[in-house]
Amino acid sequence: MHQTLPPALRDAVDDFAEHLSRVRNRSAHTVRAYVTDLVSLLDHAVQMGCVDLAELDLSVLRSWLARQRTTGAARTSLARRAASARAFSTWAHRAGLVPADVGAALASPRAHRELPNVLRADQAAALVEAPTRPAPTAGPAVADSPPTDSALNDPLAGTTPGAAPTAAIEAVPLRDRVLLELLYATGVRVSEACGLDVGDVDHGRRVIRVFGKGGRERSVPYGVPAQRALDDWLRRGRPAMVVARSGDALLLGARGGRLNPTTARQIVGAYAENAGLPRTSPHDLRHSAATHLLEGGADLRAVQELLGHSSLASTQIYTHVSVERLRAAYRQAHPRA
Repeated sequence: MHQTLPPALRDAVDDFAEHLSRVRNRSAHTVRAYVTDLVSLLDHAVQMGCVDLAELDLSVLRSWLARQRTTGAARTSLARRAASARAFSTWAHRAGLVPADVGAALASPRAHRELPNVLRADQAAALVEAPTRPAPTAGPAVADSPPTDSALNDPLAGTTPGAAPTAAIEAVPLRDRVLLELLYATGVRVSEACGLDVGDVDHGRRVIRVFGKGGRERSVPYGVPAQRALDDWLRRGRPAMVVARSGDALLLGARGGRLNPTTARQIVGAYAENAGLPRTSPHDLRHSAATHLLEGGADLRAVQELLGHSSLASTQIYTHVSVERLRAAYRQAHPRA
């Protein structure tokens, strides 16, 4: 669809993507989402007879959103697409491509915020401890199985052809345990966990250095159980899986490269299923960590800092699950409780 746009519109898309990536320092995922929305919008504009950006007006933007609605787009998707249109309109106006910021008046539907899926503390403990417990079946290691014979002969793996994979097989549960412990102990995003390097771990202070959205750096503490899991992984697990292309990556995949978020999601989901828990993702562990912090008395601002939220509004969604804490305080303090 991008290639079928008129040259001027296609160039605007490319320049906007460059602006988001280099000037606004947006992640590749965010840039891709904005560009996808923008290409859809400009394709709709062309179908309405617009051949130049200067002809883009509010009626075109509203018509595009209305079409999205009729094709079944969810309210959250419509809200995001409206935000993409507004961002592009503002940029195009400042760049002198359009005479006015027509998107400034574009309203978007209020998205329904789904309540997060939160594990109980005992369920979270059962999940993070699952890799070190004997499994009745082959277990979740299937989600990221150790190197096969073909993988061992892959020159990219950096291993000796025919080398026995036994040590790597035994290292997988140690890797899985430290992944689960870090996700729950710190509440980091799965992409942030997979992006950790060995040097990002400060063992003395028990904190990790995380690079979040927009490249923002923050330090997040972790507890003693996560420290034990890290010690075991770095002493007995990682050396068995490391290869030439591992670099400084803390968490490794079966073939020695950096563990990718998709595989990490599979690992979490598989262990949760084997433990008889509700369907669980790494983001659910992030939700659970935030909720348990608030229930334990943590300040909302502190939780915001730990999670790396730019806005307190993003953190406030976790307060709804602290009703039990509120009820306990009411029973203790109110004379008519």
